Amino acid sequence: MYTKEEAAALKKEFWSKLRDELAGQRSADGKKVAWVNYKTGVRDIYFRMHADKKEAAISIDIAHADLGIQELFYEQFLEFKTYLHNILGEEWIWAPQIQNAYGQSISTIYKPLAGVNVFNKKDWNKIIKFLKPRIVALDEFWCDAMDNFEALM
Repeated sequence: MYTKEEAAALKKEFWSKLRDELAGQRSADGKKVAWVNYKTGVRDIYFRMHADKKEAAISIDIAHADLGIQELFYEQFLEFKTYLHNILGEEWIWAPQIQNAYGQSISTIYKPLAGVNVFNKKDWNKIIKFLKPRIVALDEFWCDAMDNFEALM
């Protein structure tokens, strides 16, 4: 068991390692990207990566406070579902309405990796090999699709 400080330090070290792994990777449109804190450029749409003691996951979270607009964004993603899955090379889980850790109602599209532990350094390469190609593929998708979402605002 780790103290709060030790756990925070290990997580920080992991995310730094992932950042280093992605450092030379440019966006699909050639721009430099802060991959770990990816900015979609569209308010309330987030690409998130997560790792804890049970799993790692990557997601597209739609967290607009207006549930009608949130639903509109989700429906727009549904229009791109086949294209998104083709770029990702796999199918993801689609959840039109869930409660996040903060009690907010969000829509999410995600891919989990069970059985890994960010506090076990032996799992880090497996987690990085899971997250890295998926965030790069999300960027490729987003470079093509972003304008369609901006038009909804």
